[in-house]
Amino acid sequence: MKTLTRFSRPRLIALALIILAAITYAAWHFFAAGGEALKFKQARVEAGPITSAVSATGTLNPVVSVQVGSQVSGQIKEILVDFNSPVKAGQLIARLDPETYRQRVIQAQADTEAARANLAMQQADVLRVQANLTDAQRDYARKKLLVEKKFISPADLDKAQTTFDAAVAALRVAQAQALSGAAQVRQRQALLAQAQVDLGRTEIRSPVDGVVVKRSVDTGQTVAASLQAPELFIIAKSLTDMQVETSVDEADVGRIQPGQSVSFTVDAFPGQHFAGQVTQVRKAASIVSNVVSYTVVVSAANPDLILLPGMTANVRIITAHKDNVLKVPNAALRFRPPTTGDEKGEEKSIPAARGDSSRTVPQGDLPRGVSPAPTFRRGEDSSNGSRPTADSSPKADSNLWVLDKDGKPSAVAVRLGLTEGSMTEIIVSPPADNGRIKAGSEVIIGLQNASRGKSAGAPGPRMF
Repeated sequence: MKTLTRFSRPRLIALALIILAAITYAAWHFFAAGGEALKFKQARVEAGPITSAVSATGTLNPVVSVQVGSQVSGQIKEILVDFNSPVKAGQLIARLDPETYRQRVIQAQADTEAARANLAMQQADVLRVQANLTDAQRDYARKKLLVEKKFISPADLDKAQTTFDAAVAALRVAQAQALSGAAQVRQRQALLAQAQVDLGRTEIRSPVDGVVVKRSVDTGQTVAASLQAPELFIIAKSLTDMQVETSVDEADVGRIQPGQSVSFTVDAFPGQHFAGQVTQVRKAASIVSNVVSYTVVVSAANPDLILLPGMTANVRIITAHKDNVLKVPNAALRFRPPTTGDEKGEEKSIPAARGDSSRTVPQGDLPRGVSPAPTFRRGEDSSNGSRPTADSSPKADSNLWVLDKDGKPSAVAVRLGLTEGSMTEIIVSPPADNGRIKAGSEVIIGLQNASRGKSAGAPGPRMF
């Protein structure tokens, strides 16, 4: 019995100390965690303008770009302009070797002259046949009188008739050959004109007034015009008028209309903003990796010629604007007070902040002393400035949380209007918020003290 007591007593003492330490730690954690009140981060409700916009990227291009090509094949003999060269309509900018086409013109001229000579011979033959016909006609008339007087036999008259008929047929043949010769002359003239046109096409001329923005050929290079004209130059009609072709996601394209104001920047001039206007929303969709987008064309003036073709533009399309509205940080719309047994202060997603969302966020189990949010009947779209009416049926867009007189969070239901990224317009109903939401009011956006326990990692008392 003494041996058992001698060996058990140290173990019992150690076990008692461990149990006492555990009880002490649990008691400290319980009272320390519950004894300190939650502290909230707050932000002021602001009054002022708000702008809703769609952001996208695009490429700057001239409004009119003309691709200059060659309609004939040949070797580039001379180039008279280079990159950035200003040109006038009709100005000679390049020349192909014309020798081949010059020889074709000479050949066509010779063929035309031969056709004309052949036509002249055929026309002379017509005159000869007409003379023979006249002679045969007179001979027939004379022999007809002689037959009537019985000076000659009827066989002689028949022979004169045959000669006359043959002369008539010969005249018709000669006239047809003359018509064919005239047609052949016209054909040769057309070939001559075509050869002259091809010879003229060896001189490449600018079709418009503008600036050469691209040159694709060099002297000595051979161009082949087969199915389509090869590209030689690209001429921008005017660099003082530019346009941005930007791709807008299908979720945002419904908010964009021609005439809306646009602000954009380019990487070449950071901090400098350029103004533009939406001129076209193209209806043809572009699908890349199952992402549907639409091309929006934005016009922009470029009087100083500092915007260059091909620059990347960061575009901001103004879809709506309001003055003197109430707005809060988006963090205030995401905040939700900690539920029972939780001290984190969860965040919730913001419904589509354009006044057209019917989604709501469940409030969960609220801690004691936290007032639930009143609800609103959905009225007109809040983006046009209408006020909702109080009711207990459908819920509001979102909740804001404010501190009541006892320092506890209290929910105020609001409707959402325009959003500009970090701030969102709110619309409140005076009977529902009791004047708690106005310019200068403070709303909760988060917690100042972190959660006790696993997330906060608060130190406990040392047991040993």
